[in-house]
Amino acid sequence: MAKNLTGEQKAAILLRAIGEEAAAQVMKQLDPKEIKKLGSFMNGTANISRDEEEAVISDFQTASATGGIQFQGKEFIKTVLTKALGPEKAGRIIESMTQKSYPGLEALKWVDVKTLTQMLKVEHAQTVAVVLANLESDQAGQVLSALPEDMRGDVAIRLATMEEVQPDVLEELSETLQETLLASKEMGAQSVGGAEVIANILMRMDKTNEGGIMTRISEKSQTLADNIRALMFVFDDIVKVDDRGMQELMKEISKDDLPVALRGANPDVKEKFFKNMSSRAAEMLKDDMETRGPVKISDVERAQQNILKVCRKLEEENRIVIAGVGEEML
Repeated sequence: MAKNLTGEQKAAILLRAIGEEAAAQVMKQLDPKEIKKLGSFMNGTANISRDEEEAVISDFQTASATGGIQFQGKEFIKTVLTKALGPEKAGRIIESMTQKSYPGLEALKWVDVKTLTQMLKVEHAQTVAVVLANLESDQAGQVLSALPEDMRGDVAIRLATMEEVQPDVLEELSETLQETLLASKEMGAQSVGGAEVIANILMRMDKTNEGGIMTRISEKSQTLADNIRALMFVFDDIVKVDDRGMQELMKEISKDDLPVALRGANPDVKEKFFKNMSSRAAEMLKDDMETRGPVKISDVERAQQNILKVCRKLEEENRIVIAGVGEEML
């Protein structure tokens, strides 16, 4: 059994076997990516039998005995790390165990890229370079890519030419980062903008100003403009379309979308459609809705969005009027 396992799987079984205290000492020396990898393997060892566990331990003891390694202290940790991660990575981690720890820098390895980028983009390029040098390569690469374009080159040059950083500089930087992280946790994230905010503002403006602003947004990002338009007019707002507009709308929308979209609509919206159809058409639509069986929420939302796109198109062409959207009602 043990011969068919990878090094990571064997390490996960060993960590479970050596007990919580010893395993904790090993895990303290791993970076977040390695902990996640070993953690996933440890979750997968829940159904390992005693015989299988003993086979892994036996392999471990044989390999350790060959090298004359004692099962205690740092040598024990060295053996576990080497078996789990290979000599090169284990050597790097073991070396870091003898170096001074900088909690503020270490804590950044657990911060998401977006938050970390927001923190660093106001810092000096040299400070950013020092921070990136202390992150894992993939995390550092994501942060560097997310930094403002005019910063990236300067940071990259400083990172490439940096050789040594004095301990007192690292100590001061670590303390500052700890204070920043602590302050951000206490304050919490606060939403101050976004597509929903501008949508709410535009809905209260006159058509001329709304149209001018949306044109500028569309020039910068059509996707953003579409998101804002979607927030400005939701499916329930169809009740604001006048009867003539409803009849125009029903000429344009897909007959396949309508019964699906109405499955998730409120009664007022359903009634708005039914009363603008002939009695026979309304009965046929109701029968269609009842005989379709269960419908996925994602399908309902997709059908509603398709109908809303037609609404917006007809409104832009002045073929329908949506009362209360972008104008005051008298």
